Amino acid sequence: MNTDTIAAIATGLSTGGISIIRISGDKAFSVIDRIYRSRDGKKLLSKQKSHTIHYGHIVDDETIIDEVMVTVMRAPSTYTREDVIEINCHGGIVVTRKVLEAVLKQDIRLAEPGEFTKRAFLNGRIDLSQAEAVCDIINAKNDIALKNSLNQLKGRELEIIEEIRDNILRDIAFIEAALDDPEHISIDGFSGELLLKVNNYCQSINRLIDSSRKGRLLKEGIKTVILGKPNAGKSSLLNILVREDRAIVTDIAGTTRDTLEETICLNDITLNIIDTAGIRSTEDIVEKIGVDKAMRVAREAVLIIYVIDASTPLDENDEIIFSLTSDKKAILLLNKSDLPPRITVEDIKDKSGHPIVSTSFVEHKGIDELEQLIKEMFFKGDLTFNEDIYITNERHLEAFRNALKALNLVKESIENNMPEDFYSIDLMSAYEELGKILGKNVDEDLINMIFSEFCMGK
Repeated sequence: MNTDTIAAIATGLSTGGISIIRISGDKAFSVIDRIYRSRDGKKLLSKQKSHTIHYGHIVDDETIIDEVMVTVMRAPSTYTREDVIEINCHGGIVVTRKVLEAVLKQDIRLAEPGEFTKRAFLNGRIDLSQAEAVCDIINAKNDIALKNSLNQLKGRELEIIEEIRDNILRDIAFIEAALDDPEHISIDGFSGELLLKVNNYCQSINRLIDSSRKGRLLKEGIKTVILGKPNAGKSSLLNILVREDRAIVTDIAGTTRDTLEETICLNDITLNIIDTAGIRSTEDIVEKIGVDKAMRVAREAVLIIYVIDASTPLDENDEIIFSLTSDKKAILLLNKSDLPPRITVEDIKDKSGHPIVSTSFVEHKGIDELEQLIKEMFFKGDLTFNEDIYITNERHLEAFRNALKALNLVKESIENNMPEDFYSIDLMSAYEELGKILGKNVDEDLINMIFSEFCMGK
């Protein structure tokens, strides 16, 4: 492990009230003593009690850079379990950079992305799943994704995994002991008992694997494409959902020529929405490119919202759009219900098995029903949060699947009356796969890759 003393700006580099520069490592106190000056010029922060905060100035060659508050934290009671100094300076971009420059002049280096959290993991303060939860907290797109990441940071996933691993280890130990000393430890009947245990382990892991679908949607959002003919109201819908005039809306058909992307949160459902050009046959080269792009992104969508203008009859362009929704989750919005209808719900029921909502974007009618349909479609109407863990990390999911495969091999061995030492081999494989989630027996390249995805200063 690299034990260099490191420093970085721990807050966003922008104009604001406060910026924080964090220093971690053996030289943290000697560094701050060289650049910090108390009001009386006599106080050395290396002599102060841990977890105290001090007013003074940061200097560079005795020139005052900024008025600051400095927090002193001694190892091991810190985030990294190293000595940590946090300089709270004014939030201007220039002054923050000057304070950081003064720190880095003291023969320490700039931290790599995620290096503070990496040190927390390497020093045993958190496991790897908790470290990844820190990154998820920073990137959370809605309240439930945030709560799930906080649950993971508190160790809920760790508790579940460690309980299974501890039980597996006891099973392995008993088998090995019985094989080594059969005269005193009987293994008769153990295979039936082990089968019940392994079934319980598999049920727990299957619950976690099953949670990954909902977890992935909560974390990443639902890729949603708005389709429809020109002037059906697609851009108006986007503006309503975003709650601002994000897309240009006119009475001229074909106003939208390209895709327009926005991420929105509807009652803790994150939608990655793409507004598209109206789909129709056209000789306009630019518009045709937009139509082709709309059809391409529709094929990649998880959810299609098909906006139908109820004031105009269906035509061959609608048939094209219906075909794009045939193998997708889709919701049909029969829009412009405030105008005399040329299309009714009955007219389109036979063309699609998808739910239909009557809407008027002018009157904001049908939007609540649209939101509820999305909940029903992806979350069975339930988005309440409890103490369950939703698996959002693909690395964890792969390890759970591998552990499940190993446990299924144990069940096969038991059912086929194989020797007990076969049980131990596959039980150990499951034990090791679960350990990978927590960062046990993982290689340095994987650790570096995980923490490279963090932001600077965390």
